[in-house]
Amino acid sequence: MKEFYLNTKDIADWKESVKVGDKIYLSGTVYTARDAAHKQIIELLDNNQKLPFELKNSIIYYCGPTPTPENFAIGSCGPTTSCRMDSFAPTLYNLGVSATIGKGERSNEVCESIARNNALYLCAIGGAGALYANSVTDCKVVAFDDLGCESIKKLELNNFPLIVGIDASGDNLF
Repeated sequence: MKEFYLNTKDIADWKESVKVGDKIYLSGTVYTARDAAHKQIIELLDNNQKLPFELKNSIIYYCGPTPTPENFAIGSCGPTTSCRMDSFAPTLYNLGVSATIGKGERSNEVCESIARNNALYLCAIGGAGALYANSVTDCKVVAFDDLGCESIKKLELNNFPLIVGIDASGDNLF
């Protein structure tokens, strides 16, 4: 296992270099989305409508942050159980999403999609949301504000700690 300090803007350059079990300290832009937001993204795609962010080379964090306390960029922002997004994930990987961040195992269909698309599944630790908030420097709602904590947010990260759960070759931590 190795340790990497990586930036999201360079994901196309490094995503095939990291392997299962590697530690990543991720900086740059990610987007939050949970079940309700994924459903709306798929509806936009089905209706040929504009998406709230570019899917190609994006990273989606399965997270619904708590309200933001004063003097912080975000509230607690721990990972959501990833299998809740498994019915949506293959479509998004096929459309260019480079990585997702969450916790727990993924379905066989998602694992195959990750390998087929040379993508990644990065694992965050459940129960560490307050710690993760310290690595978020900015948070802005970009879509579906009516969903509250499940709205899509653009996060700017600084050394956000993660572990590679499924690598681009399909090797799986689980």
